[in-house]
Amino acid sequence: MTSAEILVQMRHIEKSYGHIHALRDVNLTIRKGEIVGLLGDNGAGKSTLIKVLSGAIPYTSGEILIKGRNVVLKSTNDAISCGIETIYQDSALVPQLSIARNLFLGRELRKGSAFLDRLDHDRMNSVASNLLKRVGISKNIPPTTPIASLSGGERQAVAIARAMHFDSDLIILDEPTNNLGVAETQGVLRFIREARDTGHSCIFIAHNMHHVIQVVDRMVVMRRGTVVADNLSPSTCSIQDVEDIITGEHVSMDRVEAVG
Repeated sequence: MTSAEILVQMRHIEKSYGHIHALRDVNLTIRKGEIVGLLGDNGAGKSTLIKVLSGAIPYTSGEILIKGRNVVLKSTNDAISCGIETIYQDSALVPQLSIARNLFLGRELRKGSAFLDRLDHDRMNSVASNLLKRVGISKNIPPTTPIASLSGGERQAVAIARAMHFDSDLIILDEPTNNLGVAETQGVLRFIREARDTGHSCIFIAHNMHHVIQVVDRMVVMRRGTVVADNLSPSTCSIQDVEDIITGEHVSMDRVEAVG
């Protein structure tokens, strides 16, 4: 792998809460245009790792490089400025605001001169309508609809749509298909494929292995705060193989092949 192919490198990342070690010497590399499935049981360290990478929590030691440059991510805004967008399972949306306003929150489209600067509601509503269709919302939901009136699945789809629009280098999706219907789930999986096709990278965290294997290029497994496998191929590893690694059951290495 050449340095030009590498988007993100996390080296020897440690995260401690007093005597509790949430992350232990974690190394993770993400290539440009690569979809990586980050897997592990509850408490394996997945959420802590992505919160470190998204700037939500500080790490105790180690280093992070983005496009070969050493960075310090002190906040989520730092991560966003480095091209990292994170969609959490409970992505923060403002219930009182409309779908369109949530999609552009903090990055609103404007029109008019500097003197008459005002929000471009028409353009934001138009973009929002198109994005909702792309993530599989088939119902004709007006973009002016308040978030509070949407179902849990529809809210998650709005969060996905927001990341789709802002064209980040790396999109981290934490359980994005939870609470989604069939059409919405297929919209999310289609979005992940489109991200790869256009040269973007994704980290996809999910408990549903059937969803993961459909779209990822490589699988990384964490257990008890460490990476125990980082180069598993969805074309050669069965779901049972991966689940055995997740749980710590013995897996014969002649049944588990790495990505070439």
